[in-house]
Amino acid sequence: MQTRATPATATPLDRFNTAPAEEATRTLLACLNSPAWAHRLTAHRPYPDLTALLAAADEAAYDLTPEDLAEALTAETPPALPEGTYAAAHTALSAAHAAYASRFGHAFVISLATVSPDETLNHVLTAIRSRLSNDLDEERLVAAEELRRLARTRLSTTLR
Repeated sequence: MQTRATPATATPLDRFNTAPAEEATRTLLACLNSPAWAHRLTAHRPYPDLTALLAAADEAAYDLTPEDLAEALTAETPPALPEGTYAAAHTALSAAHAAYASRFGHAFVISLATVSPDETLNHVLTAIRSRLSNDLDEERLVAAEELRRLARTRLSTTLR
């Protein structure tokens, strides 16, 4: 049965806007594991378009407390390498990830949305090596920005 709120031609954004709050929150938590972020975005529905939702998501991400950020980072996993990456690269990347996790206490996060698959390995290795020299406060800011970008990409993919 169809309702006026969710016609058969409803877009993913329409379904998100009209979903029960718990369902909308689960959708958002799959994009960024921050209950504060997800609840804020859920509470401000409906969004007129994806651009408005992405702007609200960015604003909510910028407002994450250090505790919210730490919580979101605990759910992140290191970025995957493209298939066919040779074993030595996996070893080098594993060592870099371990060094990063040891230094900062969470997984290395980076948005690869604009990076081509053949550049992924070099981009990740260069970024992780560079960011290892950050102090804790500086890295917290960089990681927060990368989480914002990851959330934006995931949200765009989920609701397109």
